[in-house]
Amino acid sequence: MIKHIITLLLSIGFILGKEVSIVEVNVGKLIFNCRTSGLSNNGDGIILLHGWPETSHMWVDLMKLLSDKGFRVVAPDQRGYSPQARPNNINEYKIEKIVQDVFSIADSFEFEQFHLIGHDWGASIGWASTYTKPERIITWTAMSVPHLSAFGQALQSDNDQKKKSRYISFFKLPFIPEIYFSINDYKNLKNIWDKSSDEQIDAYLQVFKGDGALKASLNWYRANIDSKANNNKINELGNIYTPSQLIWGNKDMALGRRGAEMTGKYMKGKYQFIELDAGHWLIQDDYSNVSTSIVNIIEQHAIKKQ
Repeated sequence: MIKHIITLLLSIGFILGKEVSIVEVNVGKLIFNCRTSGLSNNGDGIILLHGWPETSHMWVDLMKLLSDKGFRVVAPDQRGYSPQARPNNINEYKIEKIVQDVFSIADSFEFEQFHLIGHDWGASIGWASTYTKPERIITWTAMSVPHLSAFGQALQSDNDQKKKSRYISFFKLPFIPEIYFSINDYKNLKNIWDKSSDEQIDAYLQVFKGDGALKASLNWYRANIDSKANNNKINELGNIYTPSQLIWGNKDMALGRRGAEMTGKYMKGKYQFIELDAGHWLIQDDYSNVSTSIVNIIEQHAIKKQ
């Protein structure tokens, strides 16, 4: 039996079917909205982690693809994004707490081991999760964000990455970013989603217009990124032995080439670097190549063969 799941459907579809549905998952005092698909399948579990400023809706097409191939797929609206998992204290958004969320959600769905995929902040959490408990991660796919130590070194030494990361100082300011992104009916936030469909933008706005949602999402930056790049715990990761891949777009406005190419030196297991002619929003920019790469690594290393 799946544990800790309140069988409240928040969208059309059956929990045990291959359509994408939303269920609520209890993790301690927090309740996460999790999109699910294919939970009645017999294949491996897969968890997908979104970044900023997106939600689990970014994964809907990929979830359907993966569940059609026999896998059990879960994509949570992460801490700060789910309305009932939105603590006020900035320290509650420390990376180690969000990593624990990942494994607690996996436990709720009885995923003893699982494939992990993350984009943007979801990739940062995925790197830390894979390093922290490698025995539980079958394969790891990072999208856009390099190994965190490689990123930290690039941020210190590479002028291109320093320039691309200037926005972080603004995001860490109190109050002002929330005002900037919410004025004029969230115009500046909508501008970020220029690759998204109207349906996807509506789904995102349902979350970001929620009470305290913008602040909570920005608290990920405030809690984890110090003004001094060499004083960031987030960057203190070692070698990765899990079968992994980094998918990176060479037009990414936030993550430069230096960190992406330096990632390889930390990869001690099977690893591939996939460079796409795309920007930061990889799944919207190049769904075909992204989905093919993800399916390939999962099927190559699947424990429960279909």
